[in-house]
Amino acid sequence: MHPQIHAEEAAGKNALVFTATGDSISYAELERRANRFAHGLRSLGMASGDTIAIVCDNRPEYLDLYWAAQRAGLVLVPVSSRLKPDEIAYIVNDSAAKTVVVGDTLAATARGLRAIEAQMPGLAALVTLGPVEGFRDLAEIAAHLPGTRIADEGAGGRMTYSSGTTGRPKGIRFPPPGGSPIVPNPAAQMFSRYYGFNRETVYLSPAPLYHSAPLAATTGVQALGGCVVLMPKFEPEAFLAAIERHHVTAVQVVPTMFIRLLALPEEVRTRYDLSSLKTVIHAAAPCPVPVKQAMIDWLGPILMEFYAGSEGNGHVRITSEEWLRKPGSVGRPVMGSIHICDDDGHELPVGEIGTIYFSGAYNFSYHNDPEKTAASRNPLNPDWSTMGDVGRLDDEGFLYLSDRKDFMIISGGVNIYPQEVENLLITHPAVEDVAVIGVPNPDFGEEVKAVVQAKSSAQPGDALASELIEWCRERLADVKCPRSIDFDPALPRTDTGKLMKKEVKARYWPAE
Repeated sequence: MHPQIHAEEAAGKNALVFTATGDSISYAELERRANRFAHGLRSLGMASGDTIAIVCDNRPEYLDLYWAAQRAGLVLVPVSSRLKPDEIAYIVNDSAAKTVVVGDTLAATARGLRAIEAQMPGLAALVTLGPVEGFRDLAEIAAHLPGTRIADEGAGGRMTYSSGTTGRPKGIRFPPPGGSPIVPNPAAQMFSRYYGFNRETVYLSPAPLYHSAPLAATTGVQALGGCVVLMPKFEPEAFLAAIERHHVTAVQVVPTMFIRLLALPEEVRTRYDLSSLKTVIHAAAPCPVPVKQAMIDWLGPILMEFYAGSEGNGHVRITSEEWLRKPGSVGRPVMGSIHICDDDGHELPVGEIGTIYFSGAYNFSYHNDPEKTAASRNPLNPDWSTMGDVGRLDDEGFLYLSDRKDFMIISGGVNIYPQEVENLLITHPAVEDVAVIGVPNPDFGEEVKAVVQAKSSAQPGDALASELIEWCRERLADVKCPRSIDFDPALPRTDTGKLMKKEVKARYWPAE
């Protein structure tokens, strides 16, 4: 399905509600807005097959531009609004974007890009979405153009970049298929098949649209004819209020949102009617077992978790009922097959920890980076690919994640997986957030260190550090336990909840 079809069959139905203003947009209006933006992109010289980047916070025009690019045959590159101009310039050059659109709330970013425009030789147009002095406003351009379809419609593509938690962002390009823009929407098909989305779905989107999963879910719902309730950003109580007010049936969140919701006072959590909720999807980062158990106790067995990546090489899913039987698992593959392998590429027996490879799904490649692409392939089976994560399978084929391979600590020849220690420490009543890393040790190569963000009610210092170390030693083998603990007032995380561990680790290792 496609919004064009819904604009014809259910013109007055809400395609979008924006919680910041309460404004709603019908499918007929979404069709007109997307068409105007498509005309606007053509007026900027954008032709089928070209690439356009958008740097913008959540707002209705984000989806107008998405659907405009989709029907104008363009490759859309969503870029994090948190990036600095130099970081954005890298993505612009790597993706060969000819136009960059920057939201007006990011005026400083737009001016920063203007200052280094010479470093982006392929860039033909730098415009804003909303008025910024000195820039052309794409929204203003589009407002004066026809709401009818462009003459040369064609299905567009997309290009997503990793969050760069372990290095430079890696791009995965899905080129335009060509032909009619009314083509099967892979995200819509997936969310319909595995999570029950349909035209009756009311989907609350609290996460940034520049991340691949929120954008895929949001546009998938609109492709199916459901209603998207878009939040400008996640706020715990506002999130609950939006569910009640709009009778939300489905949401997609990340574990840090769970933690913030559970931190609300009991009287706030019980103030709102959440009975309309049928599906709560979570992904993007590991969820500590006690946190997920608390959410199931609160909302019921409606949580569904998946493990996947922008690479699209596999999809693993687990229901609440399965998770209650297999706590800590992320499920079994519903797309692709899983192989757990050693460093030489040999498949390991059930229960042993190794690199997670997928086969039988999408065989991706990293844009402009054959070395990273080659490194993602199994040495013995080049059709098997990995996203760099480590884990194990049980005897029923359920997957358990251990950590990213890049973050594994090798101390005296022993492999230590930080996620196991993090999952334990986060359950301590004084711990708000935690990063466990390996730091240099002259005798063992590395030793375990925990960097802790203490709760506001706790007193970070030597006494708490000693308490946490001893607490770990009572529950884990000594070799896995932190030998030291530092405190940080706010650990760096992406908006999708991924811990920016490379930034934490860089504090303790000499620059290369």
